[in-house]
Amino acid sequence: MKIENIKIAVVGLGYVGLPLARLFATKYPVIGFDVNQSKVKELMSGHDYTREVSDKILQSVLLSYPPLEGAGGGLYCTCNLDDIRDCNFYIITVPTPVDKNNRPDLTPLKKATEIVGKVMSKGDIVVYESTVYPGATEEDCLPIIEKISGLKFNIDFFAGYSPERINPGDKEHTVEKIKKVTSGSTPEIARLIDAIYGSVIEAGTHLAPTIKVAEASKVIENCQRDINIAFVNELKKIFDKMDIDTNAVLEAAGTKWNFLHFSPGLVGGHCIGVDPYYLAQKAQEYGYHPEIILAGRRLNDSMGEYAALQVIKQMIKKDICIKDSKVLILGITFKENCTDIRNTKVIDIINTLKEYDVDVTVYDPWANPEEVKQEYGLDILRQMPEGNFDAIVLAVAHKEFKNITLPGTEVVYYVRKIL
Repeated sequence: MKIENIKIAVVGLGYVGLPLARLFATKYPVIGFDVNQSKVKELMSGHDYTREVSDKILQSVLLSYPPLEGAGGGLYCTCNLDDIRDCNFYIITVPTPVDKNNRPDLTPLKKATEIVGKVMSKGDIVVYESTVYPGATEEDCLPIIEKISGLKFNIDFFAGYSPERINPGDKEHTVEKIKKVTSGSTPEIARLIDAIYGSVIEAGTHLAPTIKVAEASKVIENCQRDINIAFVNELKKIFDKMDIDTNAVLEAAGTKWNFLHFSPGLVGGHCIGVDPYYLAQKAQEYGYHPEIILAGRRLNDSMGEYAALQVIKQMIKKDICIKDSKVLILGITFKENCTDIRNTKVIDIINTLKEYDVDVTVYDPWANPEEVKQEYGLDILRQMPEGNFDAIVLAVAHKEFKNITLPGTEVVYYVRKIL
């Protein structure tokens, strides 16, 4: 396969897949595939509800019909499996969540693999970007393609792994500006995959020696951040007892050149709050119980309840009756300035407050109320509510909250500092 003859299919048009498809479409014919018909329809109208790709940029690459191989750049989005049958370079970018017991759930990944297996032809390449534990690509996914397609791995078709490095809501570190790790199932395929990514990634690429190395590199990125955030979260718990401002401590410590800058807060989402469990399970399969990784997870998972109890404590000190009190929560998404509500830990604050019969109101200008209702059974507001509240919790540091005029209240609790 020559680089000038590739036709790319991106399977999964979410926070990772769409920005990647848009980028590749500036140079190659790209077909974006997703099973969500309403999402595809909206994208083809030129709008991305996640706000990761602006309407102007999206519309600049959209085509009204499937592009031909070698026909130059352009993006066409579809739910029709036959539309991606003529592609020869498949990229899978679907979520890899955990179940209610924090065990890795590869169901979306396996279903996407089945889709690709139905359309792959001899000589095609499939690249995975979804975050997984080391070995998942070759041990869990590629046998599915072999079974469905009848093709033999590394004989009839080839594979690679290039971990996603999307930072939702970040308009500075966009996909093309973040160095990309690549890998392939043979040395020749690895170089080809690296060249294809390298042709659009401005920051350059790093070619890992094996697929497993590339998989491991991604999962430890998020494990490292999780552990560091757990450390400052523990510091916050300690300094709160000492009546010391944790942010002021971190600011002072940060004047040393080699101090690592992390802030206390909620750790949710589909990466940092999930990926450590993938590595932990794989480690346990090899007979090793990871202590630091799981300790960090436990501490970070406790912060929602901790924040709620701190609010209750402050209200009691102000002689505010907790039962039927009114508390305003600012923000429901898992992080600032993005629409993603997956695995948000703000829900832990809300649920804990409700255990004390608190009347909770949630305002978030970014989150989709229908998605929140479907995912958490919670009604939220898109406009700042009128009236007074007994307490206000700044849960997510959206830019809209920076200069907001807060209703009169005696208790304001900051889960995350707005920069």
